[in-house]
Amino acid sequence: MRSKLVTLNKIYWGVYFPVKGRDKAEKLKYFIKHALEEWGIKYVLLVGGRKGGIFKPWWWVPVRYSNIVDFIENSHLSDLYFADIYDSEGNFSSWDTNHNNVFGEWSAEKKDILDMYPEVFVGRLPCKNRSEVKIMVDKIINYENTAYGEDWFKKFVGVAGDTFPHKDDPYYEGELATEASYRFLDGFEATYLWTSTGAFQDKQDVIMEINKGCGFMSFSGHGNPREWCTHPPNEENWTSAPNCFEMDELNNYEKLPIVIVNGCWNSKFSTGLLEILKGIITQGRGYFKDDVLPNGYYTYDWVPKCWSWSTVSQSEGGSIAIIGNTGLGHGIQGEECLSGRYNFMEIQFYKSYGEGRDVLGETHSNQIIYYMNEFPPMEDNIDCKIVQILALLGDPSLKIGGYPPNH
Repeated sequence: MRSKLVTLNKIYWGVYFPVKGRDKAEKLKYFIKHALEEWGIKYVLLVGGRKGGIFKPWWWVPVRYSNIVDFIENSHLSDLYFADIYDSEGNFSSWDTNHNNVFGEWSAEKKDILDMYPEVFVGRLPCKNRSEVKIMVDKIINYENTAYGEDWFKKFVGVAGDTFPHKDDPYYEGELATEASYRFLDGFEATYLWTSTGAFQDKQDVIMEINKGCGFMSFSGHGNPREWCTHPPNEENWTSAPNCFEMDELNNYEKLPIVIVNGCWNSKFSTGLLEILKGIITQGRGYFKDDVLPNGYYTYDWVPKCWSWSTVSQSEGGSIAIIGNTGLGHGIQGEECLSGRYNFMEIQFYKSYGEGRDVLGETHSNQIIYYMNEFPPMEDNIDCKIVQILALLGDPSLKIGGYPPNH
């Protein structure tokens, strides 16, 4: 696969194409548009995460915040912005159709009309330093050269429980979703770490299973930037996977899964230790109270790496890529849990792969397209948000399962 490395300076200096755009993110998107039209590109890998900043994050590679007003948050990261090049009429998709410099806006008063169907396949490695870049380059090359034909790849692991416990609700939403996902994986063996069976009781159950190696892994439950968790049947207690500080216990080495994680904010890659300083400056000691959500210490925005990136960037194992939410997720409780919202979305990845799409970015993009075809996002702000917050932290050109020898 031919590839081209382009630095931001060359984009901003107009080395390849005329510079256009109101800010760095729009300049990058216009560059992608020109590269699509002039070079015929298909895959875009954005390499760079948060660089610093206190009141406003600085970035190694630009990001776009979309502004859908939710009952908890009013903005969220969305790399789908860089994949949606054209609107429904074939014009540049600015995500600012009312021209007020607020992108992806949807509030009680204002609404941008978006297309959101991706023209290119976009993924991001939110690396903060050269060491993380080297780790990921080595992992990706090794995966594509060694995974093909290996027995460990033909294994699916589902980690789940009773996402919305209620004594009158006999349905365990996460478990139903992982089981439904597996149905699209012909020729794979399934292992279910479910709270209902006792197979998932604490983080060690997850660590042991990951360290055996698998091709795909799904977590379906709840989350935040620090951790992922779910419930035992009909209980409010939490059962947790390893958190972002415990990923060094993963030593599956080259046996790396592609992970789908259903949980709020697990892929919020804007996290950083400077968030603590920001919280103290703006809120004082109140920042450390647990009743100041969504802006307090217990949102865990201060962790050095979000849960998803901690999983992917482990040097001795973890995952090769992860697809998860940069913002607040939404699910459906009970019998209808698979009929919409995020449980429906996570299943679409496996449907896309089961239909023969074995390059990661295309599999992910079709996951989003399937959802939008079923639930037009301009008709419901939550459906619109579900589409926008689903981020691929990984190489979109990754060959799922690797290349055969002598390819």
